[in-house]
Amino acid sequence: MKKLDNPSLLRPVTLAAFVLGSVALSSGCLPLAHAQPMFPAPLPANASHGDEINAFLEADKKQMPPAGAVLFIGSSSIRYWDTLAQDFPEIPVINRGFGGSQVYESTLYADRIAIPYQPKMIVMFAGTNDLDYGNKSPQQVFDDYKSFVAKVRASLPGVRMIYLAISPTKARWKAEEKVLQANHLIQDWMILNNSPTNKLNFINTHDRLLTVDGGPPVNLEREDGLHFNKEGYKVWTALMKPQILALADAEGVERLDKDKK
Repeated sequence: MKKLDNPSLLRPVTLAAFVLGSVALSSGCLPLAHAQPMFPAPLPANASHGDEINAFLEADKKQMPPAGAVLFIGSSSIRYWDTLAQDFPEIPVINRGFGGSQVYESTLYADRIAIPYQPKMIVMFAGTNDLDYGNKSPQQVFDDYKSFVAKVRASLPGVRMIYLAISPTKARWKAEEKVLQANHLIQDWMILNNSPTNKLNFINTHDRLLTVDGGPPVNLEREDGLHFNKEGYKVWTALMKPQILALADAEGVERLDKDKK
């Protein structure tokens, strides 16, 4: 290859390329390689709940959920809520429950299944597994939930955080005292710290699910005595829906039924 007699001839071309690149960046036009959303690498096969979290990632690659929606996250009661979108046709919802999970695992994967969606509200139901096979105390459940709030708030300072009370169940009735303690710790903290800017809400579905004699709602549970049956989800929805819709309106969540209002 012939050597150029004057290498400085390359400088105008280089400068022009730099200027054009700067104009493109300043105008908001990114190179094609950055036009698509960036997704994290899949979790390894031995990661806790890796299959479910990776499945969410694949679903997001095909169709990213809309920003500004209401995110439902937590354990299997959220995971099995197949009718969530039907039960809340008024607002955009996202279901990111994963079975058997504990509160700290929602914190662990918040960068994958919470923060990227930019939700206006996050509704969590979790804690019962923590008290059961997680062998955690009510105080630890409370501390783990505060850690979840802190991690999400670091990236989404304006998001409203809602905690659904741990439900009474036949299968875990022996732990009812711990359930009440965990619920009370979280509820009291939210009441004390709630403000127009802090945006914390506790929805006490627990007490309203109890039977007239103060027992677990066995008629609303599957045969396992732990998860809701179809009727259970109807009742659960009815108990929380008025407050969630009112909060969604306050946060400016898009109403999908605005033409019907």
